[in-house]
This record gives sequence, C-alpha cells and structure tokens, in this order.
Amino acid sequence: MTSAAPFACAPLLKIIARGAKGARPLSADETRTLFDAILADRVSPAELGGVLIAYRIKGETPVELGAMLDAAHATFAPLSAPADAPPPVLLPSYNGARKQPNLTPLLALLLAREGIPALVHGQHHSGANRVGTQAIFKALGHDACSSAAQAEAALRTRRVAYLPIAALSPALERLLEMRSPLGVRNSGHTVVKLLQPFAGPALRLVNYTHPEYRETLSEMFTDAANSAAPGVLLARGTEGEPVADARRQTAIEGFADGAYRLWQAAEEGASGTPPALPAADAVATAQWTEAVLAGEIPLPEPIARQVEVIRQALEMSGATGSGAR
Repeated sequence: MTSAAPFACAPLLKIIARGAKGARPLSADETRTLFDAILADRVSPAELGGVLIAYRIKGETPVELGAMLDAAHATFAPLSAPADAPPPVLLPSYNGARKQPNLTPLLALLLAREGIPALVHGQHHSGANRVGTQAIFKALGHDACSSAAQAEAALRTRRVAYLPIAALSPALERLLEMRSPLGVRNSGHTVVKLLQPFAGPALRLVNYTHPEYRETLSEMFTDAANSAAPGVLLARGTEGEPVADARRQTAIEGFADGAYRLWQAAEEGASGTPPALPAADAVATAQWTEAVLAGEIPLPEPIARQVEVIRQALEMSGATGSGAR
C-alpha cells in the first residue's frame, strides 16, 4: 500500500458482490472512483481480491468498462504517433500461444511493411505453457521497448514496437499480476485490451473469447465516445490474440464514431488450403514468420484479409481522423 489514504470498498462491495443475479452495476462515477483507488494502490489486498472476484462473477457493464478504461488511461501520459504515417494500429497481446502458433508479431510486421505503425503491448509472460509475443519478437530481432519514449522512436524508425504494459503503466501491471494469487483473470485483463494510449487517432484491434463479451463490447462501442474514428475492429480472438485465425475466416466487425460496419463475414470450414503452421514455439514461430515475410511461405488468407480490412478502415477514416482521447 502507498502512503495515500486507504479507500474503503465495503459500500461498493455491497452492490457488486451479491452474485450473478443479486449484484447491481455501479454508476460511471462510482466505478471510476473505485478503479482510480485500485490503480493508485489505495485498496487493501483483501478488499481488492473481493472487488475483482465480484466482477468476475457479476461481469462488467459497458458503462463500468468505460469508467475502468478512463481510470486506466489516467495512469500514463499519452504517446505521440509518427507524424508522417497513417494512424497507428494497436495490437493488445496478453494471451500468447498454447495450441496454435502466436502470429501477432507477423501481423504487426505486415502492417509495418505497409508503412502502418503497429504498437503491440502486452506482458513479458503470458501464463504457464504459453508462448508470449515478447519472446517471438526477441527471436525476430525486435527487443521489447523499456519506455514509452523508446516505443515512440521505434514506431518512427521501424513502424513497429513491442511495449510491455509494465513500461507503459506499472499500475496496470500490478492489477494484471493479481491473476497469480486469485487464480483467475480479472477486469484488468479486459481493460488492457481496450487501451488507446495515443494522444491522437489510433485503430484498435479488440478481441474476445466468450460470446457474451461480444455483446458487451458491441454495446460499448456503439457509443461514439468509446469508438472515435478510426475506431475499433472487433473479432473473436485466436487463443486470445488479436491476429486472425490462420485456419478459418472469422467475422471482423467495426465501430467508428459509434457507426457499425461488418467488414468481413465469417466463413464455414477451413479457409482455402489449410496452411502448414509452425509449432507453438518462439524460435519456430519466428523462423516461419521470416519465411512468410520473405515470400517463401504463402501468407494465410485470413491474415491477408485482416491486413486489407485494417488498411481500408484507416483509409476510410482518413489519416487525420478524430480518434484522440
């Protein structure tokens, strides 16, 4: 705990900790006050555990998620994007690979090759038995940035950067690390996938695993304040990663200034000839990624379509869109 005055959670726990059916949502102001205190380390460990488990059971409403996101953004200074490039694309990478290879670095490098800045943010680890994005980037010769300023420089010179959440917001890293003592993910793991850390416009790739989150996020993004252009591309995650599933085409939905668009419909079955994918190993994935970038191995069709959707979404918004937060 810090020297700041402790924050008493009991009045709010009485509202959110009554189970999936008995709990009620907090208002935006109540949620913002609570998460400001959590991220400022003003909540005792016992109360913090209670709040996180309560939300794990109750689930977050779009209003609560928006307030949590506002609190998260207040923990760091906004980044500056390259002035001579389209708005950057944000790829939140917090899950890593378990059964399938983690192709998030491939997506980021494909965008960078197109001149589109790609900021990947995540944790230095992705949990047990998973191959994290940071390890793959390292094998590709892209070391993790140690600060926001270093990430800004990498985007200017190489158009791609991997920024650990600990370097962007130590407060958010502390919240994510509560997974270890609690044994489950918490609201912080949802919030970090929604971050828009740039002062100006940026396109967010937001993914979900459970169908109910698609409904919550869709409702959230229909509010123009939560999807300022160029907006958000929403799709089912590949083991929780933002890159398209290389084996089959999933739907890609978009929200910009609250307006909805279906960019890519889902397709049944495998997409074309099933690609020969690498093992879920950092070195093997890096080598395969390099071969795809060199044209030695065909790029899986769903990922090629994802790159095209991203390009079109940026072009539709214009390079001087209104996505500042």
